[in-house]
Amino acid sequence: MGGPGSGTLRYRNRPLWRGRYSWSVTFPVVGMVGGGQLARMTHEAGIPLGIRFKLLSDTPQDSAAQVVGDVVIGDYRDLDTLREFAKGCDVITFDHEHVPTEHLRALEADGIPVRPGPDALVHAQDKGVMRAKLDAIGVPSPRHRIVRDVDDVAAFAAEGDGFPVILKTVRGGYDGKGVWFVRSAEEAEDPFRAGVPVLAEEKVDFVRELAANVVRSPHGQAVAYPVVESQQVDGVCDTVIAPAPGISDELALEAEALALRIAKELGVVGHLAVELFETVTAEGDHRILVNELAMRPHNSGHWTQDGAITSQFANHVRAVLDLPLGDPRPRATWTVMANVLGGDYPDMYSAYLHCMARDPQLKIHMYGKDVKPGRKVGHVNTYGDDLDDVLERARHAAGYLRGTITE
Repeated sequence: MGGPGSGTLRYRNRPLWRGRYSWSVTFPVVGMVGGGQLARMTHEAGIPLGIRFKLLSDTPQDSAAQVVGDVVIGDYRDLDTLREFAKGCDVITFDHEHVPTEHLRALEADGIPVRPGPDALVHAQDKGVMRAKLDAIGVPSPRHRIVRDVDDVAAFAAEGDGFPVILKTVRGGYDGKGVWFVRSAEEAEDPFRAGVPVLAEEKVDFVRELAANVVRSPHGQAVAYPVVESQQVDGVCDTVIAPAPGISDELALEAEALALRIAKELGVVGHLAVELFETVTAEGDHRILVNELAMRPHNSGHWTQDGAITSQFANHVRAVLDLPLGDPRPRATWTVMANVLGGDYPDMYSAYLHCMARDPQLKIHMYGKDVKPGRKVGHVNTYGDDLDDVLERARHAAGYLRGTITE
């Protein structure tokens, strides 16, 4: 760096000053692949920082495409489309994990920073690769194996406690899709009809589901959010409580440390969500097993928008740009996130009057999606010192917006 005069002042190879007595700061452009609600909320987090966003979206109606100014409509599975989109971007990041791994390697070969990179992201794209890596680094997981056919499933079940077992397609599943609860060999045929590899896992007798959310930057700085309890309904996240009620300090620290270790071992850059099962041994000891990984902002971290000093979205932006990470500590004793799912009541805006008048502290986040039964169309956050009160307020608001509560 230098002072005023002739020439150009630069920082990290970016021009900060040009010409005599003239200053110019060039803010970076973040390219986000995927136009869903995660991209929408990540874009929102970058606005106060002056970060410019460029979006690759499937349709102009996608959640993020409605609010981002620079939108390219195209297919993320087409390499030429990705390369054209990447022009003018300082870094590429993701709303989902579905971009083909070989395409991401091609972008890196073109000199485009991809965060998280393909060597890390493949562990969130392919459950077989994920399980093999977690085994190699000694991370506790449910008993598992890639299975070839129904007979292999039956053999896997017989090696443990028998049926039921869980079958998952190794790629493409989310929110309960691509996952089967199989009670017998006869029920094990459906997963193989798609002709893709299938992962078998033991059914874990867990007491609850937890999530550990961490963020890591390219130079290795990392932060961990409080471990949360994630409550599922029909395979879809319904409620998140931060921090997880009743969790011991020892188990919480173990979960945070495990997530940070996974992020480091896999070379994750950006946000990593580690979904966990909390189990209890015959001796009464509590332990954790890793269920899934997600390398992007995650539903279990939406509470951070209003409940943490720095949200998961803001820290993801900071991480992919290699900026110092923000404070992940909670602002309140308790924060509850409740998903708003679509039902038979499409006019959610008319419910705002009731919800806002009933709870002036309520935070509503809607995604601009058409209302369809069971579809995530938004979420609400509540916070305070009394957990029962905070839970009731969140569930009432989510239910009223959906139309299942009318008073």
